[in-house]
Amino acid sequence: MNIVACVKQVPDTEAQIKVKPDGSGIDESGIKWVMNPYDEYGVEEALKLKEKLGGDVTIVCAGPARAMETIRTALAMGADKGIHIDDPALEGADAYATATALAAAIKGIPYDVIFCGQRAIDDDSGQVGAILAELLGLPQLTVVTKEETDGKTVKVVRPVEGAAFVIESSLPAVVTAQKGLNEPRYASLPGIMKAKKKPVDVKNLAALGVSVESKSKVAKMVPPPARPPGKIIAGDDPAVKAAELAKLLREEAKVI
Repeated sequence: MNIVACVKQVPDTEAQIKVKPDGSGIDESGIKWVMNPYDEYGVEEALKLKEKLGGDVTIVCAGPARAMETIRTALAMGADKGIHIDDPALEGADAYATATALAAAIKGIPYDVIFCGQRAIDDDSGQVGAILAELLGLPQLTVVTKEETDGKTVKVVRPVEGAAFVIESSLPAVVTAQKGLNEPRYASLPGIMKAKKKPVDVKNLAALGVSVESKSKVAKMVPPPARPPGKIIAGDDPAVKAAELAKLLREEAKVI
Protein backbone atom coordinates (compact mmCIF):
# COMPACT_ATOMS: atom_id res chain seq x y z
CA MET A 1 0.00 0.00 0.00
CA ASN A 2 0.97 3.60 -0.55
CA ILE A 3 0.32 5.30 2.77
CA VAL A 4 0.65 9.03 3.48
CA ALA A 5 0.82 10.63 6.92
CA CYS A 6 0.60 14.43 7.24
CA VAL A 7 2.40 15.99 10.20
CA LYS A 8 2.81 19.45 11.67
CA GLN A 9 5.47 20.88 13.95
CA VAL A 10 4.01 22.63 17.02
CA PRO A 11 5.32 24.05 20.30
CA ASP A 12 5.88 21.46 23.02
CA THR A 13 2.87 21.18 25.32
CA GLU A 14 5.14 22.07 28.25
CA ALA A 15 6.56 25.17 26.56
CA GLN A 16 5.91 28.56 28.14
CA ILE A 17 4.05 30.48 25.44
CA LYS A 18 4.39 34.26 25.37
CA VAL A 19 2.55 36.64 23.06
CA LYS A 20 4.60 39.30 21.29
CA PRO A 21 4.07 42.83 22.67
CA ASP A 22 2.36 43.92 19.44
CA GLY A 23 0.02 40.90 19.46
CA SER A 24 1.19 39.77 16.03
CA GLY A 25 1.97 36.22 17.17
CA ILE A 26 3.89 34.24 19.74
CA ASP A 27 7.48 34.82 20.79
CA GLU A 28 9.24 31.75 19.36
CA SER A 29 12.55 32.30 21.14
CA GLY A 30 13.44 29.42 23.44
CA ILE A 31 10.49 27.26 22.37
CA LYS A 32 11.00 23.53 21.92
CA TRP A 33 9.22 22.26 18.81
CA VAL A 34 7.72 18.77 18.49
CA MET A 35 5.44 16.72 16.26
CA ASN A 36 1.79 17.53 16.86
CA PRO A 37 0.61 14.82 19.33
CA TYR A 38 -2.48 13.92 17.27
CA ASP A 39 -0.27 13.50 14.19
CA GLU A 40 1.75 10.94 16.15
CA TYR A 41 -1.34 8.72 16.23
CA GLY A 42 -1.67 9.11 12.47
CA VAL A 43 1.97 8.17 11.88
CA GLU A 44 1.68 5.16 14.17
CA GLU A 45 -1.46 3.94 12.38
CA ALA A 46 0.31 4.35 9.04
CA LEU A 47 3.23 2.26 10.29
CA LYS A 48 0.93 -0.44 11.66
CA LEU A 49 -0.84 -0.61 8.30
CA LYS A 50 2.50 -0.94 6.51
CA GLU A 51 3.48 -3.80 8.83
CA LYS A 52 0.16 -5.53 8.18
CA LEU A 53 -0.23 -5.10 4.42
CA GLY A 54 3.20 -4.01 3.19
CA GLY A 55 4.01 -0.93 1.13
CA ASP A 56 5.62 2.30 2.24
CA VAL A 57 4.84 5.38 4.31
CA THR A 58 5.44 8.92 3.05
CA ILE A 59 5.49 11.81 5.52
CA VAL A 60 4.23 15.16 4.23
CA CYS A 61 4.84 18.34 6.23
CA ALA A 62 4.39 22.04 5.49
CA GLY A 63 6.54 24.35 7.58
CA PRO A 64 9.80 26.29 7.87
CA ALA A 65 13.28 24.75 7.83
CA ARG A 66 13.02 23.64 11.46
CA ALA A 67 10.09 21.35 10.52
CA MET A 68 12.66 18.97 8.99
CA GLU A 69 13.35 17.76 12.55
CA THR A 70 9.72 16.60 12.87
CA ILE A 71 9.90 14.82 9.51
CA ARG A 72 13.07 13.04 10.63
CA THR A 73 11.31 12.01 13.85
CA ALA A 74 8.57 10.30 11.80
CA LEU A 75 11.22 8.65 9.61
CA ALA A 76 13.00 7.43 12.74
CA MET A 77 9.72 5.86 13.89
CA GLY A 78 9.74 3.80 10.68
CA ALA A 79 8.38 5.88 7.79
CA ASP A 80 10.21 5.49 4.48
CA LYS A 81 10.47 8.96 2.94
CA GLY A 82 9.30 12.51 3.33
CA ILE A 83 8.13 15.60 1.49
CA HIS A 84 8.88 18.97 3.10
CA ILE A 85 6.94 21.96 1.78
CA ASP A 86 9.06 24.94 2.76
CA ASP A 87 7.86 28.31 1.48
CA PRO A 88 7.70 31.77 3.14
CA ALA A 89 4.16 32.18 1.76
CA LEU A 90 2.98 29.51 4.23
CA GLU A 91 4.03 31.52 7.28
CA GLY A 92 0.85 32.18 9.25
CA ALA A 93 -1.20 30.20 6.72
CA ASP A 94 -4.70 29.18 7.74
CA ALA A 95 -6.18 25.69 7.41
CA TYR A 96 -7.30 26.22 3.81
CA ALA A 97 -3.91 27.42 2.60
CA THR A 98 -2.12 24.63 4.46
CA ALA A 99 -4.44 21.98 3.04
CA THR A 100 -3.96 23.43 -0.45
CA ALA A 101 -0.20 22.98 -0.16
CA LEU A 102 -0.52 19.46 1.25
CA ALA A 103 -2.98 18.47 -1.50
CA ALA A 104 -0.61 19.73 -4.20
CA ALA A 105 2.23 17.62 -2.80
CA ILE A 106 0.09 14.50 -2.35
CA LYS A 107 -1.37 14.73 -5.86
CA GLY A 108 2.11 14.10 -7.22
CA ILE A 109 2.57 10.74 -5.47
CA PRO A 110 0.60 7.47 -5.34
CA TYR A 111 -1.62 7.05 -2.28
CA ASP A 112 -4.20 4.57 -0.99
CA VAL A 113 -4.92 6.16 2.38
CA ILE A 114 -3.97 9.45 4.04
CA PHE A 115 -3.67 9.89 7.81
CA CYS A 116 -3.80 13.23 9.62
CA GLY A 117 -4.16 14.22 13.24
CA GLN A 118 -7.73 15.29 14.01
CA ARG A 119 -6.43 18.73 15.02
CA ALA A 120 -3.23 20.61 15.79
CA ILE A 121 -2.66 21.76 19.36
CA ASP A 122 -1.43 25.22 18.36
CA ASP A 123 -4.30 26.74 16.34
CA ASP A 124 -6.76 24.00 17.39
CA SER A 125 -8.84 24.46 14.22
CA GLY A 126 -9.37 20.80 13.33
CA GLN A 127 -10.04 21.69 9.69
CA VAL A 128 -6.99 20.67 7.64
CA GLY A 129 -7.90 16.99 7.28
CA ALA A 130 -11.43 17.73 6.12
CA ILE A 131 -10.34 20.44 3.65
CA LEU A 132 -7.60 18.15 2.33
CA ALA A 133 -10.17 15.44 1.63
CA GLU A 134 -12.39 17.92 -0.22
CA LEU A 135 -9.51 19.23 -2.34
CA LEU A 136 -8.52 15.68 -3.30
CA GLY A 137 -12.13 14.57 -3.84
CA LEU A 138 -11.83 11.81 -1.24
CA PRO A 139 -14.11 10.44 1.49
CA GLN A 140 -13.19 11.72 4.95
CA LEU A 141 -13.42 9.75 8.20
CA THR A 142 -12.68 12.07 11.09
CA VAL A 143 -11.86 11.82 14.83
CA VAL A 144 -11.22 8.09 14.54
CA THR A 145 -10.43 5.88 17.55
CA LYS A 146 -10.36 2.52 15.74
CA GLU A 147 -9.41 1.65 12.18
CA GLU A 148 -9.37 -1.54 10.14
CA THR A 149 -8.59 -1.93 6.47
CA ASP A 150 -8.02 -4.72 3.97
CA GLY A 151 -6.38 -2.44 1.43
CA LYS A 152 -9.59 -1.84 -0.53
CA THR A 153 -12.01 -0.59 2.12
CA VAL A 154 -11.60 0.96 5.55
CA LYS A 155 -13.87 0.64 8.59
CA VAL A 156 -13.51 3.07 11.48
CA VAL A 157 -15.10 3.93 14.80
CA ARG A 158 -15.88 7.57 15.50
CA PRO A 159 -17.03 8.43 19.05
CA VAL A 160 -20.07 10.62 19.62
CA GLU A 161 -21.58 11.64 22.92
CA GLY A 162 -22.92 8.51 24.58
CA ALA A 163 -22.38 6.29 21.52
CA ALA A 164 -20.14 5.62 18.52
CA PHE A 165 -20.42 5.66 14.75
CA VAL A 166 -19.08 2.73 12.76
CA ILE A 167 -18.30 4.02 9.26
CA GLU A 168 -17.06 2.09 6.24
CA SER A 169 -15.58 3.63 3.09
CA SER A 170 -13.80 2.64 -0.06
CA LEU A 171 -10.16 3.64 -0.47
CA PRO A 172 -8.47 6.00 -1.06
CA ALA A 173 -9.73 8.11 1.84
CA VAL A 174 -8.54 10.60 4.46
CA VAL A 175 -8.58 9.41 8.08
CA THR A 176 -8.00 11.81 10.98
CA ALA A 177 -6.67 10.26 14.18
CA GLN A 178 -7.92 10.82 17.71
CA LYS A 179 -6.35 9.86 21.03
CA GLY A 180 -7.08 6.22 21.76
CA LEU A 181 -6.49 5.00 18.21
CA ASN A 182 -3.13 3.50 19.21
CA GLU A 183 -0.04 4.07 21.33
CA PRO A 184 2.65 5.81 19.23
CA ARG A 185 6.02 4.08 19.33
CA TYR A 186 9.28 5.71 20.32
CA ALA A 187 12.02 6.04 17.74
CA SER A 188 14.78 3.50 18.37
CA LEU A 189 18.48 4.37 18.13
CA PRO A 190 18.87 2.31 14.92
CA GLY A 191 15.76 4.06 13.58
CA ILE A 192 17.26 7.46 14.33
CA MET A 193 20.48 6.52 12.53
CA LYS A 194 18.58 5.18 9.50
CA ALA A 195 16.36 8.27 9.36
CA LYS A 196 19.40 10.43 8.55
CA LYS A 197 19.78 8.61 5.23
CA LYS A 198 16.13 8.38 4.22
CA PRO A 199 15.10 10.67 1.35
CA VAL A 200 13.22 13.91 1.99
CA ASP A 201 12.11 15.91 -1.04
CA VAL A 202 12.08 19.63 -0.23
CA LYS A 203 9.69 21.65 -2.40
CA ASN A 204 8.38 25.18 -2.48
CA LEU A 205 4.98 26.21 -3.78
CA ALA A 206 6.31 27.07 -7.22
CA ALA A 207 7.73 23.56 -7.59
CA LEU A 208 4.31 22.18 -6.68
CA GLY A 209 2.65 24.46 -9.23
CA VAL A 210 0.31 26.06 -6.74
CA SER A 211 -0.20 29.36 -4.94
CA VAL A 212 -1.99 29.67 -1.62
CA GLU A 213 -4.34 32.23 -0.20
CA SER A 214 -5.53 32.18 3.38
CA LYS A 215 -9.26 32.63 3.83
CA SER A 216 -8.85 33.89 7.37
CA LYS A 217 -6.25 35.85 9.29
CA VAL A 218 -5.45 36.22 12.97
CA ALA A 219 -5.96 39.92 13.63
CA LYS A 220 -4.33 39.94 17.05
CA MET A 221 -3.27 37.60 19.84
CA VAL A 222 -4.03 38.55 23.42
CA PRO A 223 -2.78 36.54 26.42
CA PRO A 224 -5.41 35.43 28.94
CA PRO A 225 -5.81 37.75 31.93
CA ALA A 226 -3.63 36.94 34.90
CA ARG A 227 -5.37 35.00 37.62
CA PRO A 228 -5.76 36.77 40.96
CA PRO A 229 -3.77 35.18 43.81
CA GLY A 230 -5.46 32.44 45.78
CA LYS A 231 -6.64 32.87 49.35
CA ILE A 232 -5.60 30.76 52.32
CA ILE A 233 -8.04 30.49 55.18
CA ALA A 234 -6.09 30.39 58.42
CA GLY A 235 -7.19 28.93 61.74
CA ASP A 236 -7.26 25.74 63.76
CA ASP A 237 -11.01 25.08 63.95
CA PRO A 238 -12.19 23.12 60.85
CA ALA A 239 -15.80 24.17 61.37
CA VAL A 240 -14.91 27.87 61.45
CA LYS A 241 -12.69 27.50 58.39
CA ALA A 242 -15.43 25.66 56.50
CA ALA A 243 -17.93 28.38 57.34
CA GLU A 244 -15.52 31.08 56.15
CA LEU A 245 -14.87 29.12 52.93
CA ALA A 246 -18.58 28.82 52.25
CA LYS A 247 -19.02 32.54 52.85
CA LEU A 248 -16.23 33.44 50.40
CA LEU A 249 -17.53 31.06 47.75
CA ARG A 250 -20.98 32.60 48.07
CA GLU A 251 -20.16 36.29 48.43
CA GLU A 252 -16.88 36.71 46.50
CA ALA A 253 -16.59 33.85 44.02
CA LYS A 254 -20.40 33.68 43.66
CA VAL A 255 -20.30 29.98 42.77
CA ILE A 256 -22.76 28.81 45.41
